[in-house]
Amino acid sequence: MRNPTRCVQTVLVSLCLLLAACDHQIPPWNAGKLVVVVPETELGPESELERELARLFAEQLHATLETVPLPQDEVLTALRKHQAQLAAVPLRTGSNSAALLFGPSYQSVRELVVCNGDSPPIKNLADLAGRNLAVTAGSAHEAALREAQANLPSLQWQTHHDLTTQDLLAEAGEGNLDCAAANELQLAEARNYHPNLVAELDIAPPSRLAWGFPGDADPELLKQVQIFFTGIQQDGTLHRLLDRYYGHINRLDKMDAAAFITGINTVLPRFRRMFEEAATLTGEDWRLLAALAYQESQWNPLATSYTNVRGMMMLTGDTADQMKVSNRLDARESILAGAKYLLLLKEQMPDRIPEPDRTWLALAAYNQGYSHLEDARILTERAGLNSDSWSDVKKWMPLLNRPKYYSTLKHGYARGGEAVILVESIRSYYDMLKRLEPGQPTAVPEGVSYRLVAPMQRLLP
Repeated sequence: MRNPTRCVQTVLVSLCLLLAACDHQIPPWNAGKLVVVVPETELGPESELERELARLFAEQLHATLETVPLPQDEVLTALRKHQAQLAAVPLRTGSNSAALLFGPSYQSVRELVVCNGDSPPIKNLADLAGRNLAVTAGSAHEAALREAQANLPSLQWQTHHDLTTQDLLAEAGEGNLDCAAANELQLAEARNYHPNLVAELDIAPPSRLAWGFPGDADPELLKQVQIFFTGIQQDGTLHRLLDRYYGHINRLDKMDAAAFITGINTVLPRFRRMFEEAATLTGEDWRLLAALAYQESQWNPLATSYTNVRGMMMLTGDTADQMKVSNRLDARESILAGAKYLLLLKEQMPDRIPEPDRTWLALAAYNQGYSHLEDARILTERAGLNSDSWSDVKKWMPLLNRPKYYSTLKHGYARGGEAVILVESIRSYYDMLKRLEPGQPTAVPEGVSYRLVAPMQRLLP
């Protein structure tokens, strides 16, 4: 279960840090350079959120940001040796309190024992006796287990230095482990790929996550961090970031379904004719286009994301220019352009790919770009699976955020897991619409004519 690539990367990073520490001391944070430990990129949303927060904090300080990616079990050592001024890593406040100072808590998550659903249920931590429980070294879950062990000395687990929590959850989902320790967000993401995972019980009280600082950190730096988190909580930036990186990870549940049905009755009627026009233009089912729009914007024509994708179909600036859109916030323009863009993606694919795989693959490309879809298909082929099948491609697309895989591909890093969840959610919404709106599309209004972009522009060189 060891990850050789990750071992080599960890050794190299640690060696570089050691050499740097020998050559010179890190300058003070207020000298214009902020050196921050961040999670490794293969941790996905967790890493991306922390890097974005670190970037925003450096901007507040008018400092240049230098990030140092490290495994979680090396964070404390790096801070003790003053190899960074802070660690933008989700740490459980109170753990290692003698060696660390903590910034303000910015997120609270449950720490869970997660097991394979085929295993006998666990009612309390004592029931873990004889079970193979694993945890990632240095994680907040490991800190929670240590707290629980103070009250239950018999509690035992295996600590892994070379595997992420998602790796351990995958092992549990595949039956190679009995249980893994994880937080609720990591479990929600893993369940999209391993639906047999079950949250058996809480390890300890929820983790209140915060950044870490050396024990002798400058009080003024701690003050600036407090100002930073207070500001982004008050202006909604923190909420938007949490939604951006974690809002997509939950499967469609009862509340999502209820909200969607409410939207069908209250919001969709205002835009239905526009989806039907777009369907006539492209040959797509209007209900599929409506499902895509709901997933993208909840049918809000004024929606704008943190990355500046905008409108009903959440178009990027480049896509809007390609589709000749003059105003991304105009609902009709956005719907027609999004439908044409989806058709363009489908026509780019090899003719041999059948439906409905062709549509599901195109939706993944709509989210992450055609080039990243092609990289995912390459990974699928390397695994000996069918790169024309969505059910096979979606197993490999999430790995586009891991250096071991994306470093071997032409187009690099991508949030492939987000695309998988988007497609699966759209499929759920589409199925609901087909049941709730079984009628045929209405005719296009008189006097309206369309012309596809011609010739069709290829999306890859």
